[in-house]
Amino acid sequence: MTCPINGARPITEFAYGGEFRPMPDLQVVEDEAWADYVFHRNSVPGIRREWWCHLPSTTWFIAERNTGSDEILRTYLYGEHR
Repeated sequence: MTCPINGARPITEFAYGGEFRPMPDLQVVEDEAWADYVFHRNSVPGIRREWWCHLPSTTWFIAERNTGSDEILRTYLYGEHR
């Protein structure tokens, strides 16, 4: 896998951090929408944005991965999405 800071590294140096999903605004979110955010996930195979961590450098980043083929399409730091 390619870390956006350290380049290509062995997959054993990475940890999965879960699906990337924007958090609802805590000041205005309704209980039902919050429960949906916390408990429901889309498990249909496809392209997902996920949190990953490069463990030696503790760099957290986003990976776009095809969960059907396990192919990593690209990686980038949070906030660099275009």
